[in-house]
Amino acid sequence: MKTFYVLNGPNLNRLGKREPGIYGRETLETVELRLAEVANENEISIVFRQSNHEGDLIDWIHEAEDAAGIVINPGAFTHYSYAIRDAIASVSVQVVEVHISNVHSREPFRHTSVISPVTKGQIVGFGTQGYELALRSFL
Repeated sequence: MKTFYVLNGPNLNRLGKREPGIYGRETLETVELRLAEVANENEISIVFRQSNHEGDLIDWIHEAEDAAGIVINPGAFTHYSYAIRDAIASVSVQVVEVHISNVHSREPFRHTSVISPVTKGQIVGFGTQGYELALRSFL
């Protein structure tokens, strides 16, 4: 059975509460339940992880090296974490970067991702559906 990792960075544990006008009211737990349904339909497994700490995300990227793919929403680390960028570059597994909001239509500091150059692709602005789009891109 193929295993995929879905990794979430800082503040994504606050989905549903944090700035609902931007990020919506859906919780991370609801996103995980929806993806679990996709996993069951496609006979795959998913490892879900969230942390507000950069090192945790790096460790999980390394751990996922033999996985079938990684879906990652690095949160604010997107814009400055060369450590996460280097972790992704160090593994052979493909990674899709997801952002709930359209980062390109927000504050200028959000327009640049140091992570996207080492990913398979980037999905932005489709709300939490972006996670499913990213997962399905591997299928």
